[in-house]
Amino acid sequence: MAVARSRILDLLKVQCRIFSMTYNPERLRTGNKILRERLKGPSMAAYYPRKPPTIRHLQALYPDLETWDDDEEDRIEALTLIKARGKGAPKKKRTRAESKKFKFKKKPPTKVVK
Repeated sequence: MAVARSRILDLLKVQCRIFSMTYNPERLRTGNKILRERLKGPSMAAYYPRKPPTIRHLQALYPDLETWDDDEEDRIEALTLIKARGKGAPKKKRTRAESKKFKFKKKPPTKVVK
């Protein structure tokens, strides 16, 4: 003789409560498997070594301390040489009038006569 579905569902509900599982009789995808897993962030963060402090970090921490960054100075010197030859990036347009995009007036739409 077959057991009633309601009895099986009650048994399933009690079983889920005992074994601390989620009761899901329709077997919908809830993502519970993923949510029960251990978090991966802390172990991944511990795996990779910390980055050593740089000159920029020291300059940010101690702004009153006089420091110099050789790489930054080399970069700035290269930029000044490039700009002196006229090969640098163009200046940003600060106003609407300076921008090429808005120099020309838009033509009014023409009417189509049928």
